[in-house]
Amino acid sequence: MDSENRAPSYFRNWISVIGIIFSIIMFVTIASLFLLDFLFKVDNPYLGIVTYMVAPAFLIFSLILILVGAWIERTQRHKRGYVRRFPVIDFNNPTHQKWMYTAWGVITMFLLFSAIGIYRVYNFTESNTFCGRICHTVMKPEYTVYHNSSHARVTCVQCHIGHGAEWYVRSKLSGAYQVYSVLANRFSRPIETPIKNLRPAQETCEQCHWPQQFYGAVEQDHHYFLPDETNTQWKTRMLMFVGGGTPPYGKREGIHWHMNISNKVYYIATDEKRQTIPWVRRIGMDGKEEIFVDEESGYTAQNPPKGELRTMDCMDCHNRPSHIFKSPTDAVNEAMTSGTISASLPYIKREAVKALVGKYASDEEGVKKIQNSLEGFYQKKYPLIWSGQKDKIDQAIKTIVGLYQMNFYPEMNVSWKVYPENIGHFISPGCFRCHSGRHKTADGRMIATDCTSCHAIIAQGAPGAMETKVEGLEFKHPDQAVGEAWKDMPCFDCHTGDIA
Repeated sequence: MDSENRAPSYFRNWISVIGIIFSIIMFVTIASLFLLDFLFKVDNPYLGIVTYMVAPAFLIFSLILILVGAWIERTQRHKRGYVRRFPVIDFNNPTHQKWMYTAWGVITMFLLFSAIGIYRVYNFTESNTFCGRICHTVMKPEYTVYHNSSHARVTCVQCHIGHGAEWYVRSKLSGAYQVYSVLANRFSRPIETPIKNLRPAQETCEQCHWPQQFYGAVEQDHHYFLPDETNTQWKTRMLMFVGGGTPPYGKREGIHWHMNISNKVYYIATDEKRQTIPWVRRIGMDGKEEIFVDEESGYTAQNPPKGELRTMDCMDCHNRPSHIFKSPTDAVNEAMTSGTISASLPYIKREAVKALVGKYASDEEGVKKIQNSLEGFYQKKYPLIWSGQKDKIDQAIKTIVGLYQMNFYPEMNVSWKVYPENIGHFISPGCFRCHSGRHKTADGRMIATDCTSCHAIIAQGAPGAMETKVEGLEFKHPDQAVGEAWKDMPCFDCHTGDIA
């Protein structure tokens, strides 16, 4: 018995010793990183990865290594015919009591640190830093434009996950494959919009936005610059009939009539991006059902297309609330309106759009060629302006380069073209997916196409010579050369976003 009691511990083997050494190193490392994160709040995504994911994984591996070494040592002794019996624990023995208190203290501290670590891991994986900065190239486009959106102070998970354990688990299971895709370089370029994985808007958007309180009209000012030498400006001021609401707050009318307050609108799209919608069903307040079918689609009310029967919600129109990649035309119009691109520079609208739509292999190539293109144009065509207004040209180039870096990502094949926005109908179909003039019931009733159902133009024209009318004006095309041709086609047939 004495010899057995004096036999060396099972932990006295190289595997366990290595595990003990690494465990001590990793524990000290994690404790130091914890303090660094808590005290100094270092905004570095890789610090979070190492502190709350990588280092704890190595610590757990080291602890397992200790136990594996002990198990192997005991197995080898068993083969040699000698196995040390487990010690008898006597709580009346002061020595045993001391070791037990020590063990409980260590276990308690370990569990405490583990609980804190698990909580910090949860918070870290729910942070914008984790969502947007861990995979720089992959998520850079979405993360960049998100910070310049109206939802920049709303965390990613509030929209993409929302509340509750069920959707949290779903997101992590989905995220596991995404991590694999990044590590194995199997991710799509561009990243596909997670339309099928989005939670219903009633459980996310409407936690902040109150549909029952939507009513009235919203005034909007639109500024356009023509691609001529003087960058002729044209303004359009309109009232958008937001509507919606419920009495007594507002009438059930306007654009937000589509919300599921008093009506139910269902549709079936035939493409993944939901840009082609040939079949629509509406159930009114009185329970009456109407089915509208695109007469050119070949489907009927009784023979709908195959696909998901979706209940229309906020995301069917507001599909790019935080990740908006602006077209060259829109981006340049906004910059010229704000004055960061001087409208006094001849042909700046045309040349800026032309430079932005060029095909470039990388961000660096795009920046260089845009700069060279604009500088070369003014040096060659307008040498006096090049020498006399160099500061305006430099400022314009700086702004245009910034627009490119904000909205174009060659490495990921990202631009406004791959992410159509459904608000409006200027560059992509948007409203016209249903309000096309072709969606009709069996008895010939049509989904409304009257422009004044959604908005009224109250002022339009060149600055200083604007025509105004509170009751609403008939739209006039800024480019008089177009004539009346615009009346026979949707806006997006011509306005593709890359034509100045």
